[in-house]
Amino acid sequence: MAVADKRPGADLPVRLASAAVMLALAGIAVWRGGAVLDSFIALVGLATFVEFVLLIRRIPMAAPRRIAALLGGAVYILYASLVLILLPVAYVAVLVGTVIATDTGAFFTGRSLGGPKIAPSVSPSKTWAGLFGGMIVAALWMVLVLTTLGYGLATMDSVKLSLAQAFLSRETAIGALVGAGLAIAAQAGDFLESWIKRRAGVKDSSRLIPGHGGVFDRTDGILPVAVIAGLALAWPF
Repeated sequence: MAVADKRPGADLPVRLASAAVMLALAGIAVWRGGAVLDSFIALVGLATFVEFVLLIRRIPMAAPRRIAALLGGAVYILYASLVLILLPVAYVAVLVGTVIATDTGAFFTGRSLGGPKIAPSVSPSKTWAGLFGGMIVAALWMVLVLTTLGYGLATMDSVKLSLAQAFLSRETAIGALVGAGLAIAAQAGDFLESWIKRRAGVKDSSRLIPGHGGVFDRTDGILPVAVIAGLALAWPF
């Protein structure tokens, strides 16, 4: 009988392979756009909600609290899904890229540096080093996006602007802060799901994705980021 390899990082090849498949599917949906992308987002949102419901069902609680939790989760997941459906594709790509940057930075920084845990009773693997690593990579991602956008728009308007000038603009600094802030939101979403799973007594929301658990395990970070983006873009400035 084969024994699972428990060494740190032993699951990395499986995680990377699954991540490549997920990125490919998401990339195809973004490339096709329109109804294909909307259907993909709706399907992912539905799978997330189903896993959320199954988790809530495992948690011992009174009926009124269970109903409130289900209604709150439905509003949370539905609103985030609608925001991603209604936003232009470029916005969705930037938001998803921010969450991927956060997860990547947090995973490799946390694995490499270790250090004090943020809340071991909720999520034993999350460290302060991982949080800051995720914030830095997300900030760099947003800086890259805004620098490229600023330089491209300036070129289209026949404005002489160097890459260095685009990089040092005020908008880029604001973008770095936004990226770091969204990284915190993504990590908060991760902690929320971890707390729910802890209450439900399970490690993953499901076993649908090898090395990653369930769909909710992958969307926990994008949900709060999408909610914040929707509220920010709807706010009358």
